[in-house]
Amino acid sequence: MMTSRRNLLKWMALAPAAAWLSDGVFAATGASAFVSQRPPIGKRKFTSAAVEKLLAQTKAKISDPELAWMFENCFPNTLDTTVEIGTLRGKPDTFIVTGDIDAMWMRDSSAQVWPYVQLAKQDKALQRLFRGLIHRHAVCISIDPYANAFMPDPGAKSNLDWSQHDITDMKPGVAERKWEIDSLCYPIRLAHGYWKATGDTTAFDDDWHAAMGTVLKTFREQQRKEGPGPYHFQRSSPIPTESQFLQGYGNPTRPVGMIHAMFRPSDDATVYPFNIPGNLFAVTSLRQLAEMLRAIRRDDATASDCAALADEIQHAVEAHGVIHGDQGDYWAYEVDGYGNQLFMDDANVPSLLALPYLHACEQNDARYLRTRAQVWSTHNPYFFKGRAAEGVGGPHEGLRMIWPMSIMMRAFTSDDTRDIAQCLAWLKTTHAGTGFMHESFDQDDPAKFTRTWFAWANTLFGELIVHLADRHPEVLRKA
Repeated sequence: MMTSRRNLLKWMALAPAAAWLSDGVFAATGASAFVSQRPPIGKRKFTSAAVEKLLAQTKAKISDPELAWMFENCFPNTLDTTVEIGTLRGKPDTFIVTGDIDAMWMRDSSAQVWPYVQLAKQDKALQRLFRGLIHRHAVCISIDPYANAFMPDPGAKSNLDWSQHDITDMKPGVAERKWEIDSLCYPIRLAHGYWKATGDTTAFDDDWHAAMGTVLKTFREQQRKEGPGPYHFQRSSPIPTESQFLQGYGNPTRPVGMIHAMFRPSDDATVYPFNIPGNLFAVTSLRQLAEMLRAIRRDDATASDCAALADEIQHAVEAHGVIHGDQGDYWAYEVDGYGNQLFMDDANVPSLLALPYLHACEQNDARYLRTRAQVWSTHNPYFFKGRAAEGVGGPHEGLRMIWPMSIMMRAFTSDDTRDIAQCLAWLKTTHAGTGFMHESFDQDDPAKFTRTWFAWANTLFGELIVHLADRHPEVLRKA
């Protein structure tokens, strides 16, 4: 099913005038037909009545038929194609693949279902999905808090070709073992969002409580105040960003209170181990976790430790993560605590551009606005502007390759309706006839793109449209 879908979408990129009919055959259509690209109802992995209702309501608010078609394809894509519901260790279990890679990323799985959190209170099936995913995240963290991706079977060996010979402490159940701060932040964000939306606390059992203690312990270890800690990673690869420096422990730092990250949210190696967006995300996540531990588990001691660590990281980021420019202060992307600072941004979230989206700062914060202007400019070496669009990419797919995710984040973090409309126009004209979002596309030729089935990007686009229908419905009426 995975291979056939991938081939289908590649075919559609070359022949966008073709439509996929529900009985599994192609038919030529006019450009205005916009036949749904969703799997037939009987082949969808998961169905939510609340999601279907919101999809119909939101689609009716979109005046542009192509944009409405893209929304219909993208918003339910995670549920349609990536969700496996079951039971693990006697509890509800939800395993969510990232799309065209048959493994579950802690980051992606959390982000993929985030747009549905708001609907969970009114949908028992969604509640079952979220409880299962919260349980699965706790299992994953108990297996290895340093891993970024996991196998469906907690006892299985990785089936990812590229991770078979990594020099690290690989464990059963782990698909890839790249240490990224956000891999532990996203499950907290999801759990906190689900709790706030539903009031349901049944998933926050002793196993979850123990996993959250492991999160706190891991963050403390990676402050590296007493040595490098237990994590190291090297990979034999012609791509330098696939491995880490100095026997896998990363470039030197001066311990200043921030958390070290060996890899970015892109799964690319950090240059300086203090990744600023990741640390700011950790501040927000730790404060959310402290709130949950107090209210749900009555664990004031661990909650106080979380709050204290959040304060320490915040102070360290303010002291070492700020670049003092001629027009005012703005955030660095990575630093080392010795005074060396790297400015860039990467489209993967957490990014500098996405800080307000993650509630790491206010959208009108002056430092963020200065940072945002720098990110969306040639001051950022991974900002690209071409005939097709402009946006942010990153080392992962190289120069000229714009990530739709960055365009979405620009729209999420703006209240300027002209700016938002421009973002929608770029997204609408760069899907290469597929009706789906991609990982990246060439700045001049959207037909050159990576990843035909990238569920996070698809669902994020749907989330953006729902957000705009609530905050700026006039943009959708005019689009």
